[in-house]
Amino acid sequence: MPTHTRIRMFNTRDTYPDQSLDNDLCQAVRAGHTVYVRGQVGTDFEGNLVGLGDPRAQTEQAMKNVKQLLEEAGSDLSHIVKTTTYITDPRFREPVYCEVGKWLKGVFPISTGLVVAGLAQPQWLMEIDVIAVIPQEEDKS
Repeated sequence: MPTHTRIRMFNTRDTYPDQSLDNDLCQAVRAGHTVYVRGQVGTDFEGNLVGLGDPRAQTEQAMKNVKQLLEEAGSDLSHIVKTTTYITDPRFREPVYCEVGKWLKGVFPISTGLVVAGLAQPQWLMEIDVIAVIPQEEDKS
C-alpha cells in the first residue's frame, strides 16, 4: 500500500520549454494525513499566465490552483496549516496578502513571507506554497 499519492505529475521540460530541464515533479503530494502543495503562481493548469504585471490577479489564480489541488487531495482551504509566500517586490505585499487573506479568512494558518530577487519565470510576481491536513473522522465508539 503506497504511503503517499502524487497529484498532477509533470515533467519540467513541458513546463519550462525554453530551459534545458528534465525533472519529474508533481503539483501536490498527499502523505498520510498531510498535503504538501507545490508553489503556485498566476498560471493556470493549462500553462496560461493570468494577470501579466498584476500581483493581485496572479495571487487570485494561484489561490484557485491551491484550492483545486487541496480538493483533489481530499482536503480544502480551511485545513491549511502553513503558507509560504514569495513576492518579487516589497510593494506587492499589500495586493498579494490582501488577496490571500480573502481566501483564508478565518483559517489562521502560520505564515512565512519572503521578498526574493526573482522566480522561475520573470513574469511571475508572486508564488505561494501551502501545507494542509486531511481531517479525520473522530472515533465515536
